[in-house]
Amino acid sequence: MEYITLFFKTILFRPYVFVFLAAFLFTAIQLIGWPRTWRFWLISWATAFVCEYSSTRNGIPFGWYHYNGSTIGQELYFSNIPFMDSISFSFLLYAAYCVALCLLLPIDRTETSPLPLRSLRFDLTARTNWRLWLLTAGLFAFIDMVIDPVALRGDRWFLGKIYYYPDPGWHFGIPFANYVGWAVVGLISLAIYFPLDRRLPVLQARPSDDTTLKILLGVGLYYGVLLFNLAMTFWIGESFMALSGLLMHVPVLVLLASRVYVATQRPLAL
Repeated sequence: MEYITLFFKTILFRPYVFVFLAAFLFTAIQLIGWPRTWRFWLISWATAFVCEYSSTRNGIPFGWYHYNGSTIGQELYFSNIPFMDSISFSFLLYAAYCVALCLLLPIDRTETSPLPLRSLRFDLTARTNWRLWLLTAGLFAFIDMVIDPVALRGDRWFLGKIYYYPDPGWHFGIPFANYVGWAVVGLISLAIYFPLDRRLPVLQARPSDDTTLKILLGVGLYYGVLLFNLAMTFWIGESFMALSGLLMHVPVLVLLASRVYVATQRPLAL
């Protein structure tokens, strides 16, 4: 009963996390269906929890950091790990996966679409190969380079001061090992999920342009989380930090737009 009460307290205390979680569930079910979605969520959450549990005790894989327990009683914890923190890895990994899909899935040139979008073919081999595996893990760690610096300053906004690094790092106080840890969580999670994806029943075929739109929902989640964290960074007055995070992600956004968006040809007026 205590855990149920704390769960509802957590929703009220961290509503933005659960908005992103709901967006993940909605967009993932649209693209990969419920059987794959709950497996993706469970694998990524469990992997993140184990890695956080390990790192707060022996420094592997994120390096040494500690939760200070300042919100115990206000939100749900599993052992010393806030539930909202480990669960955030799930929707962020899925969002990074969708960005990687947009960049690497084969383009279906046999289909035409009324939308100014290229049609992406949701090919099983392409969506579970090593290139997508590595790129997703990289994009997953890349977005944390915006999230973690502002989260570390949570006492200046409504996150609160919930953790600290005993040895602050070079990137706005974040050790490089932290980003390596994020990549490790992504690599382990997808290494477990991809074989399951191959064994589960084949997804129902749909038009490629419809697939593109469903992937873009996940891309929207990626950039929604990014904009939220950039907004918080600007809000607390860390303009240089926010601008550096923004500029880091502009090349990826441009590359993404150039691959997915296609300008429609309008007939010349006579």
